[in-house]
Amino acid sequence: MGRLLVERLAALMGRNDREIIRFLKFATVGACGTLIDFAILNVLILGPGLAKVTANTASFSTAAFFNFVGNRLWSFPESREKPFLSQMVRFLLVSLGGYIINQALFLGLSRYAFGGLGPLGYNLAKAAATIVVLFWNYGVNRAWTYRGI
Repeated sequence: MGRLLVERLAALMGRNDREIIRFLKFATVGACGTLIDFAILNVLILGPGLAKVTANTASFSTAAFFNFVGNRLWSFPESREKPFLSQMVRFLLVSLGGYIINQALFLGLSRYAFGGLGPLGYNLAKAAATIVVLFWNYGVNRAWTYRGI
């Protein structure tokens, strides 16, 4: 089902380019990771009342690991021929860069742009940060973690 959806989206874009399909798969895995990220973030803030910085760290880390596994299995299945641990370390280092970008945007936007909106505000900030980090993660992972695939 997921593959068919991705191929249809690529066809709608007027191309059947492998890299577009790969990006759409990466984005699909990322969307699932984003749902995990948002769910954990909101549960930790609204439940036990963790600070945003702590909740965002936990939610982002969980989603990053999910994304690594999903991308290794689906977006870049050829990468399974490479050693798991070294590939995971590369992915997590890229994710660390993404985390820094995400955290800065999330905290800045939730305070300065959306500060008076309560939970809606920090969710809008998280969404904006997530979109920016999607392109960072894909570009750097494609060039480094999944180079030669």
